[in-house]
Amino acid sequence: MESLIKYVQDEFIDRKEFPEFSAGDTITVYYEIKEGQKTRTQFFRGTVIQKRGTGASQTFTIRKMSGTVGVERIFPVNLPAIQKIEVNKRGKVRRKRIFYFRGLTGKKARIQEVKR
Repeated sequence: MESLIKYVQDEFIDRKEFPEFSAGDTITVYYEIKEGQKTRTQFFRGTVIQKRGTGASQTFTIRKMSGTVGVERIFPVNLPAIQKIEVNKRGKVRRKRIFYFRGLTGKKARIQEVKR
């Protein structure tokens, strides 16, 4: 059964090539929004707090601060609406899922940048 699912995912799902990123990185995701007959491109810039899943079902969660309110958005990697992903900063964190980042504010919420 698993081999059948893997076969269908490999054959029918188009894979897009995106840069490698992980938790702690600051990225910008450009995605398409359809409003009636019109389409427009919108971007979401924030810090990756987790990547989960494998293969076609992989998702990543981005968190940004909008004023004093934290906004999180979950994107599937194979979402057809995603146009491109840019890595703005590489962050140095010690965990794969940085949920503790939700409770931090101000200077404590800064992630040390890795120079590459």
